[in-house]
Amino acid sequence: MSETTTPSYTSIADLTVALDDGVLALTLNRPDSLNSLTAPMFEAITDAVQRAGEDPAVRVVRIGGAGRGFSSGAGIGAAERSGPEAMTPGDVLLAANRAIKAIVALPKPVVSVVHGPAAGIGVSLAIAADIVLASEEAYFLLAFTKIGLMPDGGASVLVAASIGRTKAMRLALLAERLPAADALAAGLVSAVHPAAELEAEVDKVLATLKSGPAVALRRTKHAINAATLTELDAAIDRETEGQLALLQSDDLREGMRAFQERRPAKFTDA
Repeated sequence: MSETTTPSYTSIADLTVALDDGVLALTLNRPDSLNSLTAPMFEAITDAVQRAGEDPAVRVVRIGGAGRGFSSGAGIGAAERSGPEAMTPGDVLLAANRAIKAIVALPKPVVSVVHGPAAGIGVSLAIAADIVLASEEAYFLLAFTKIGLMPDGGASVLVAASIGRTKAMRLALLAERLPAADALAAGLVSAVHPAAELEAEVDKVLATLKSGPAVALRRTKHAINAATLTELDAAIDRETEGQLALLQSDDLREGMRAFQERRPAKFTDA
């Protein structure tokens, strides 16, 4: 008789991982920085998602954030670049790419819960999920160009596949905030609910997916992603090449200074 081993799930300081009644919940847990994302967080997400793919006890994965928002994006400030386990922005980008690919490839449904701001690569993490549920208080922001960077983590294809080229260009080039209601109208999210009702509505969706036919759900997810995200790998490669170059630019240094000093950036195209 063969013995089935259930994968174990381990939380880290900045990411809570918990399996309960078929739902594997991943909670970004850096509320003091609005859940800014680090390489270890992305690595932990990838590990948990890949384990979930082989675990019959997991029926659905839930991704959410602690505190007042989903995520402010990648942590590329001084705090993330100091200490004995410091990671460069490039490390964060590469770890993020692996996490996004793992979520898309997971043969089980993934639900993201956006109850506040989702910015930068936090947008990619949220919309890599199959169902995106948002609070009326949520908003989405690709603010990369304001500091001399470009969207990454697959955003160039994930956003465009959801809302179309023209709207994706506006969101990315103008770095405009997209409120939840507008995100729903554009097709970026699956549903928007009043803040007080969000968790109850999330529970309904999770219950539906948990009790659904796993094989049919898996094949449906694969078919839709195969039809709409054909360029994901190529897009991530393009983004990575461009972003790694921009991370070394004078414009990024000026953009970061301007952001910290709360003033418009004076880019020199260098």
